[in-house]
Amino acid sequence: MGSVLHQDYQGGCKTEEEEGQAAEEDPQSYHGVGVCKWFNVRMGFGFLSMSTRDGVPLETPVDVFVHQSKLYMEGFRSLKEGEAVEFTFKKSSKGLESLRVTGPGGAHCLGSERRPKGKSVQKRRAKGDRCYNCGGLDHHAKECKLPPQPKRCHFCQSVAHMVANCPAKAQQSSQGSQGKSSGDKEEKAELSHSPISTGSAN
Repeated sequence: MGSVLHQDYQGGCKTEEEEGQAAEEDPQSYHGVGVCKWFNVRMGFGFLSMSTRDGVPLETPVDVFVHQSKLYMEGFRSLKEGEAVEFTFKKSSKGLESLRVTGPGGAHCLGSERRPKGKSVQKRRAKGDRCYNCGGLDHHAKECKLPPQPKRCHFCQSVAHMVANCPAKAQQSSQGSQGKSSGDKEEKAELSHSPISTGSAN
């Protein structure tokens, strides 16, 4: 009888290593193939559309939840809508959840080119920003693919002068100030001709 108790004791006691292996080799996990249905890069989760389960094609695709922590890839983890994936998943109280998601054949996932908008993301350049080298609006001088260009006026793009001596800019700014000053003079003239009410009728 003592030997039976001893056997029961040995069978009932598991080391941490054995428990870890049992968790990794979950008999309730399944294999699926499909595509990314949608993925929210800011929240870090989405759904896969499974078309094949354990090698058997499904008549209608089934949704499987995916979290960014389960994606097999380097850098920022995300999925692109329509991206082909292979994955292991399990059934949970919430539905089907992916355990590990890879590209076809176990390759890295491709991921989305989108990135979440936030403080860490570089803000868009102001509309007035130009490349100092070629004058292009879509990049800065350090990203310019052209060889060093002759220096140009930032206002009119002329190579004859710089923006500080630009006649076009000087003319535009003088027209703007003349219009403003003439408007001020008219306003002052109107005020001088209108009677000033002192507030006391007596």
